[in-house]
Amino acid sequence: MSTSSHLHSPTQRQYKYYEFVMAAFVAVYLCSNLIGPAKAAQVVIPGLGPVTFGAGVLFFPVSYIFGDVLTEVYGYARARRVIWAGFGAMVFASVMAAVVVALPPAPTWTNQPAYEIAFGSTWRIVAASLTAFFCGEFVNSYVLARMKIRSNGRHLWQRTIGSTIFGEGVDSLLFYPLAFWNSGLIPNELLPGIMLAQFITKVGVETLFTPLTYKIVAFLKEAEREDHYDVDTNFTPFSIKV
Repeated sequence: MSTSSHLHSPTQRQYKYYEFVMAAFVAVYLCSNLIGPAKAAQVVIPGLGPVTFGAGVLFFPVSYIFGDVLTEVYGYARARRVIWAGFGAMVFASVMAAVVVALPPAPTWTNQPAYEIAFGSTWRIVAASLTAFFCGEFVNSYVLARMKIRSNGRHLWQRTIGSTIFGEGVDSLLFYPLAFWNSGLIPNELLPGIMLAQFITKVGVETLFTPLTYKIVAFLKEAEREDHYDVDTNFTPFSIKV
């Protein structure tokens, strides 16, 4: 078993692909919050009938896949830095979206209502999204790191799916009540069903992507010569130290 925390000083390591994985994680997270939520999609599933869902559900599970890859290869501390990068990027994007929406439109520009629908999320929804993301991603990363130690690095699929169940569970349990409870946008009695459907969909996407996750992890471990085990890691989320 390779424990990079014992073989190398983390601050001295230089990686070929870490920054690219970070950029991909942040890009997917921004897309899931800025592109997907503006559209309610509906597909017909044989045996179930029409199923309505927010289009953001197509993006968001991919961020958990990148989170799994980061923790599995580079360790919790470096995954923590990426989570903070995503959090900061979303705060900035939310502030700028609010500023742009609030700017008075030119008399010749007639698309303000559509722009407000696409980018005019309320601060309650933005705050709920940020809170759920922060807690869910850290739970996902922590569970995967601890499971890796307990399993001695075996059975990657158990770690990726198991950590996603906990992370996505926390995310769904936090986001929907914080964003929509007594809001008048979604009836309270419908929230549990929506939460369950979103949770199942997200975990299902993670499960379907497991073979691809295996390939990415194997490639990065070989290319980076890294397979981090968080034996002596400080798991506080409130740090960016590695």
